[in-house]
Amino acid sequence: MTAPATGTVAEALDALVAAGSAAGLDTAAVRDEGERLAAAVAESAPGAAPAWLAATGRGGDNLTAFFAAAGSARRWRHAPTDLLTSLTTARSPHAGAYADALAHVTSAACDLGAPALGVVAAASVTAAVQRAAAGVAVADPAGAPPGAGAGSTSHAPGGGATGPGGGAGSTSHAHGGGAGQVGGAAGAGAAVAVGEATRPDDAGGAPPAKTFDELLAELDALVGLDRVKREIRQQAQLLRVERLRADAGLTTPSLTRHLVFVGNPGTGKTTVARLVAGLYRALGLLAQGHLVEVDRSELVAGYLGQTAAKTTEVVQRAIGGVLFIDEAYALADDQYGTEAVNTLVKDMEDHRDELVVIVAGYPLPMARFLATNPGLESRFATTVTFDDYTDAQLREIFALAARRADFEPSPACLDLLEEIVAAQPRHEGFGNGRYARNLLDRAVLRHAWRLRDVAEPTVEQLRTLLPEDLATDVEDVAPDLPVPGAGDPGRSTLGTTPRTDSEPTEEPA
Repeated sequence: MTAPATGTVAEALDALVAAGSAAGLDTAAVRDEGERLAAAVAESAPGAAPAWLAATGRGGDNLTAFFAAAGSARRWRHAPTDLLTSLTTARSPHAGAYADALAHVTSAACDLGAPALGVVAAASVTAAVQRAAAGVAVADPAGAPPGAGAGSTSHAPGGGATGPGGGAGSTSHAHGGGAGQVGGAAGAGAAVAVGEATRPDDAGGAPPAKTFDELLAELDALVGLDRVKREIRQQAQLLRVERLRADAGLTTPSLTRHLVFVGNPGTGKTTVARLVAGLYRALGLLAQGHLVEVDRSELVAGYLGQTAAKTTEVVQRAIGGVLFIDEAYALADDQYGTEAVNTLVKDMEDHRDELVVIVAGYPLPMARFLATNPGLESRFATTVTFDDYTDAQLREIFALAARRADFEPSPACLDLLEEIVAAQPRHEGFGNGRYARNLLDRAVLRHAWRLRDVAEPTVEQLRTLLPEDLATDVEDVAPDLPVPGAGDPGRSTLGTTPRTDSEPTEEPA
């Protein structure tokens, strides 16, 4: 099932639901994922919030719903969505069609609110990432109509988006190797709610799920993270031998499988959590090996007494896989979080043989979080530390992410990129891989604007990023481009609206 090349957000969502249904996914979860992806893509466009509310049938003026949806899906701008990942993990034959439908949702989302060049340019990367995750290739740019989009801001027929000049990521070939950051914050009621057809053990005619050795090879292929790779390998081998001893009828120690991930944002914690889920499945320790990723908002309810049920519902979705709780230390803030933690500890005990929990966050807050409940410290005996990436590793992440979106950074561009990241202080909260991907978003925008007067750019021009594309400010990107609301004191970057109190200020780690 393939989505139409053009259409409204509502039409693109309907096509996504059809593609998801064909893949055996829960249709409500599919629509929720599509709506959140559309919100994340359009988040910075002026007027996007009310347009999104109308397109999703919510109506009214409750902008909080829009910003909550966008905040939960920002990671999908640079990484496959949760449900797409579940399909690719299971090697479902429907993954390509679902990825293509996601790309069309991304393209349609560019029409929410006032046109914003930054939104269109970044959307091209998002569409390419979704397709690349499923190995989908679209038409070569050489086959595009002459002068397509010269000086325009139209969406690519394949569901990506082109900026002025028609070249800002207008195509997406399946270049392998991304920055190693995959996953996304699962929204309430939608966290990897896969149908039976997407489970690795029930994939029908699809190829078998990845083996233990294949998953370890994927771990080794990640950029940097040497300490993490060593720790995960040791943990995996320990559990493998424990399983072999049990099969041989030998006495086995009671080993905790739950993990604590500590480190700054953008250091690959979600990627590694997904690989851990696969490794545990390959070892026979988990039935499905899927990942359910949540944060405080998806565990805590609005009233005391409701949180326990909400937390247990999330745990039930994770049975047979891994529950990944991002910024888990936020649960130590109040009595609502305490209720969630107490429920989680009980559910971990009730499902000790069919559930693995990974909690993640900054080192010191996580230490305080584990100390809030005696049952937590005893169940999380292994802590894995994610170090910040080096300048050279961020250079590699930028290059891989660019190639994944069918761009090719020039050597001079990468040299400048390394100088830029070297000037960034490595304090708590440094974005790491996320920072590199944000620089790529800006480079795609600047690249599109640079080609605005080129009627028929060559394929090389459409793909090559130059040093001058590494701009960060509006004046550097397009000094002569009218920017809606440019006179507002809160606006300092192209296509970015002033934040409100209800709008999240930081992506999940």
